[in-house]
Amino acid sequence: MESSLDKKQRVNLLMDCYLDLLTDKQKDYLNLYYGEDLSLSEIAEELDVSRNAVFDNLKRAVHLLEDYESKLHLLERHEERMKLIDRIKEDQNSDHSKLDSYLEMLRRI
Repeated sequence: MESSLDKKQRVNLLMDCYLDLLTDKQKDYLNLYYGEDLSLSEIAEELDVSRNAVFDNLKRAVHLLEDYESKLHLLERHEERMKLIDRIKEDQNSDHSKLDSYLEMLRRI
């Protein structure tokens, strides 16, 4: 089960990849909740809507981000590249024969 912190981190990463694909309203809700760490009640008060409206809009926006990721895989590919870069850093002072295979992996991502 995903912790609250893990979910927040994932949504922030998805926002980095796909925020421009959302409406201004969706961006506002996500930025207030995940970026500024406001509560549902604080957002509701600020935007003059119900707490339930905030919850529904956040849920819908996060679902869209996940849907974009399931189709485009930008975050998944980014994470693969970062893991590979870490492996290259670990191996850079030892076995240089692995570097060619790492570079080939990067080309395929």
